[in-house]
Amino acid sequence: MDRQEQLDDPVQAYEEILEHPDRDTQGLALGLDKTVKTIGHVVMWANVALVAAIVSQVLLRYLFNQNYPMLDEIQWHFYGLVTMIGISYALVTDSHVRVDLLHMQLSRRAQRVIEVIGISALLVPFIYLMIDQGYDYFYDSFRVNERSSSPTGLPMRWAFKAVIPLSFILLAIAAAARLIHDVHALWVNYEEEREGKGIRLILWALAAFVLVTVALTFVVETTEEKLVIAMFLTFIALLFTGFPVAWTLAGVGVAYCGVAYLFDSGVMNWTGLEETLTGLDYLTLGAVVNRIYATMSNAVLVALPMFIFMGLMLDESGVAERLMTSMQKLFGTVRGGLAITVTMIGIILAASTGIIGASVVLLGVLSLPSMMEQKYSPSLAAGVVSASGTLGILIPPSIMLVIMADQMALSVGDLFMAAVFPGVILGFLYLTYIFIIALVKRDVAPVPVGAVRPDWAAVKDVGVAVLPTLALILAVLGSIFAGLATPTEASGIGALGATLLALGYRKLSLQKLMNVLKSTFNTTAYIFAIFLGATVFSYVLRELGGDELIEHMIASTGFGPTATVLFILFIVFLLGFVLDWIEISLIVLPLMRPIINGLGLDIPGFGAIDEPALLWFVILVAVTLQTSFLTPPVGFALFYLKGVCPPEITLMHIYKGIVPFVLLQLTGLAMVFAWPQLATWLPSVAY
Repeated sequence: MDRQEQLDDPVQAYEEILEHPDRDTQGLALGLDKTVKTIGHVVMWANVALVAAIVSQVLLRYLFNQNYPMLDEIQWHFYGLVTMIGISYALVTDSHVRVDLLHMQLSRRAQRVIEVIGISALLVPFIYLMIDQGYDYFYDSFRVNERSSSPTGLPMRWAFKAVIPLSFILLAIAAAARLIHDVHALWVNYEEEREGKGIRLILWALAAFVLVTVALTFVVETTEEKLVIAMFLTFIALLFTGFPVAWTLAGVGVAYCGVAYLFDSGVMNWTGLEETLTGLDYLTLGAVVNRIYATMSNAVLVALPMFIFMGLMLDESGVAERLMTSMQKLFGTVRGGLAITVTMIGIILAASTGIIGASVVLLGVLSLPSMMEQKYSPSLAAGVVSASGTLGILIPPSIMLVIMADQMALSVGDLFMAAVFPGVILGFLYLTYIFIIALVKRDVAPVPVGAVRPDWAAVKDVGVAVLPTLALILAVLGSIFAGLATPTEASGIGALGATLLALGYRKLSLQKLMNVLKSTFNTTAYIFAIFLGATVFSYVLRELGGDELIEHMIASTGFGPTATVLFILFIVFLLGFVLDWIEISLIVLPLMRPIINGLGLDIPGFGAIDEPALLWFVILVAVTLQTSFLTPPVGFALFYLKGVCPPEITLMHIYKGIVPFVLLQLTGLAMVFAWPQLATWLPSVAY
């Protein structure tokens, strides 16, 4: 049997390996890979069904003035299926988020060693927990024939709960495939995989973290507090090994549950620390299954894959290329015109996509060669593209704001409206800086040779390019702000609108649709995987008293309300250097809710907002986290840009280029801090 037959028929590949074990030890892994990918390629089409279900719900409500609970439940059933199956697909395609700072310097052999250890020590215990406890959770539902709480809802609720153990069985298959690949490669010991640094680099880094952890545990008194500090620092340390963030979170959570149980039972008496009463053990940790089910059935989070689909489809539609071509003619004779054009397109893309990686890569591919040809400063060019591409994380519709609203129990619509002015202010600050720097330093952004003054034809071209995109933005955000649709419904409308726009521009083909579906599937999956890991991690952290410890530490500073908010923002800013916004939003941000509520901040809500202080604080954190995309070592926008920039733009050029824009972002943060009305006025007017 040849290799292609092995790929096409995983069952036959498995039988072939059993008959000829030494012919191709990778055959079994290839078969397992193929199985997971085939299932993923089928399930990813559920996103199309999800769009149809959302749009149908909106149409039926306005046609018949009636809600249909069954359609609501179908939506989050599709969402749960896509996310839970997607985590396995993301594993076999190596799409999970990881911290690459040290990892990318290692040899491929060292990377394989880390993956083998990580899967065995961190991922496997989590998978076992979820299969075992997930099956019990499903069986309890099946035994009572659980159905929807609504009389017109879906029957057989247990069938949806069966997705939990089944998806983790599929994840176990994906993990087995990765292990077989890695162990086989380590056994063969390929010469080319030895290029790069060895595992010793990681060991030295971990040793340094262990020393820091031990030193910090002396700052607190109780065993639980020491465990909290050790747990958080262990997570930070293991991140730098390059093992996926999601599984690091989950594995550390499970491991420290075991450590807490040992302290509870007195087994750890030899440490000299007192016994604890955390109550953590295997069965209590199984409670996270219910939390995972709540995440799967969260109607707010259904908007995530839809906004991701919308952004990726817009990228495929050629909107950015049309905008770039037309706006270059409009600003062609303005000094720094191309940089202004990139920023303007970044603002428009931010209000229609919210996908940082796609925006930075697209802007970089479209503009950097032209900037270099027009003799722009490499630092300015890199800074403009990086900063403009990150606006989508703040300007609605933003997937970060959707997650923050869910974690802080706020209205997504309120948070979207509260972010409009801060996002526009940042865009205005960027444009002002580019205009001034181009006038002061004429060599950094020269006027292109042969540029002609714009005429009415150029203005018309810009209108033709901009209006369809603005119409889509108005349909999505306008329907939310006017109260005509929920954010989830608006996300489905936006996904359909972006698809129709691609059809109208004749840019949509079956292959492009499949590319969008695959990217949506992968992106949604790795975000949801971090949700899973953060659920376990935060559960254990809270049971150990992590929230009380953080509240006590912040209260012990003796700062007043205003200084406390500044102190928290400073901590978030520092965390942004080493953590991604997803981990901060899921783990750190919820811990801040009781602290902010207890400060008694007098933030104007204009009599229309229930928790204006909390809304204002979340926007401050969102603006702060936007800087995390530009600050090394984990600034993802920098890595996205480096992957597509011309060779004459070095990493040092990128680092120098982002400094002014980080300062501009901090200026925007200071403005929102000084004038809270910038965040709270628009939501109050809307309602």
